[in-house]
Amino acid sequence: MSRSLHFACQQGCIDCCDTRGYVYLTGEDLRSAAHFISLTAEEFERRYVYRTRHLLRLRKPPDRQCPFLSAQGCLIHPVKPTQCRLYPFWPEIVERADDWRAESVRCRGIGKGHLVQIGTAIETANQMRAAYPTMY
Repeated sequence: MSRSLHFACQQGCIDCCDTRGYVYLTGEDLRSAAHFISLTAEEFERRYVYRTRHLLRLRKPPDRQCPFLSAQGCLIHPVKPTQCRLYPFWPEIVERADDWRAESVRCRGIGKGHLVQIGTAIETANQMRAAYPTMY
C-alpha cells in the first residue's frame, strides 16, 4: 500500500462521539477514568461500565451515546478511552481506501491537517487490535 492520509481533529467537533455504537474500555482505561473523576475503579465500574465475558464498555445513557459526552465535548478528554484516542485509525477504517473515504462523511477531520503515512496509520490501528483482541 503506498497511499497516505490526512487527518486533524476539528476543534469543537464531537461527531465521532455522538455516533451510534459503544465505547469499549481496556482495564487501564477504566482505572484512568476512575482516577480522573476521583472514584475507585470498583465504583466507576459499578456506575458507568457494562461488563461482558470478554469486554468492558461504557453504559449508554438514554439521551446520548456516552455518559461523558457533553455539548462542550468529552468530560474525560485527558484520559479518554483507547478506542476514542485512536479514532479514526481503527483497522476497519484505515486498511481500505474506500473505507477511509466513507468514514470522511462522518469525520470532518479526515482529509485535513497533517499527512499521516499509511504505515503509521496501520501501526496505530494495530494498537486497537492489541487493546481489544477479542474484537479483531
